[in-house]
Amino acid sequence: MTLAVFFGCAFIAFGPAFALFVFTIAKDPLRVIILIAGAFFWLLSLLLSSLVWFIAVKASNGSQDPTLPRALLIFGVFFSVLLQEVFRFAYYRLLRKANEGLAAISDDDGLAISVRQMAYVAGLGFGIMSGAFSMINILSDSLGPGTVGIYGDSQYYFITAALMTLALTLLHTFWGVVFFEGCEKSRWWVIAAVVCLHLLVAGLSLLNPLYEGSLPPVYVITLLMAVWAFFSSGGSLNNLNALCTRKT
Repeated sequence: MTLAVFFGCAFIAFGPAFALFVFTIAKDPLRVIILIAGAFFWLLSLLLSSLVWFIAVKASNGSQDPTLPRALLIFGVFFSVLLQEVFRFAYYRLLRKANEGLAAISDDDGLAISVRQMAYVAGLGFGIMSGAFSMINILSDSLGPGTVGIYGDSQYYFITAALMTLALTLLHTFWGVVFFEGCEKSRWWVIAAVVCLHLLVAGLSLLNPLYEGSLPPVYVITLLMAVWAFFSSGGSLNNLNALCTRKT
């Protein structure tokens, strides 16, 4: 049973991201480089967030305030979100400056990779690495020993964690597309909207284990961001209509 839980949750959490990688990125070395670099930038943000968290915990040692651990958790979550968005902006700036250099190793007849393509690939890199760090320990625990919910906790912990990881992976991809468009067109309200939505999703995750209060709103936000990213990347209703009416 533990193997079924492990593989089921792994496929839910990483199946769509793996499919996107295989069908849209793996065949292009330049996209693979951008994806790996995006994952590395997310790791850098995690490293700095961990450092700040460590300092905050050490500074608060000896405090008798019972609400302090929860306050530190909230601070750590929101600070990490802000730092991730700072590194997303830094990665955008780096890619824009390196675009001509990246074109030199591209197979696309010397043409630079488009900003929309970079946004998608970079966002997926952020999402895959974020999902990996969110889910890897949970998947390890799912192999046992132990029984989920034996002490009255939710029996749906693993499946809801996998669904949340899936949502965050997709959200990072959509946020990357929208964020880069905002930077490219100097629409700072778009960037602010992405940051606020990221903070909102992080805040909703703090409601767990009240999964009915966190998971449905997160998936509503994911759906809305998917629509926004679709139009930001050049999609239109005419494109959808052409796809639906295309003769095979």
